[in-house]
Amino acid sequence: MLVPYLWHDISMKILITNQSELPIYAQIREQIKEQILNGQLKEGEALPSIRQLAKEIGVSVITTTRAYNDLEQEGFITAMQGKGTIVLSRENDLLREQYLKRMEEGLFTAVKTARMIKMTKEELLEICENLWESEEDKF
Repeated sequence: MLVPYLWHDISMKILITNQSELPIYAQIREQIKEQILNGQLKEGEALPSIRQLAKEIGVSVITTTRAYNDLEQEGFITAMQGKGTIVLSRENDLLREQYLKRMEEGLFTAVKTARMIKMTKEELLEICENLWESEEDKF
């Protein structure tokens, strides 16, 4: 079962599938987290209410509550009285840790691959410097 969900004006998309090894709440959590990390969901954007999201994708309120609670504990979102649930700033410490973790995973893969092809540390650093310079104006 694939359940696409598009929330009004914002670009949040949730796809739920029975083929996933992840439970439904984790699928929701991971997809929202990814959309925050890649910039699809911006700082200050309001997410749908727990009840509305549950209704739209056909899951229980308990399931969406767990996903939102996990995201709040990880520093991605916060529930604000009168404003609903909003995406937190990328500058907060918890979210920064998530970015650092993602970077470490990517760098681990790069170093592992470099070692497999017997690349020197200097060659790898040169690639990093070139990427840094070529990507700088895109952010």
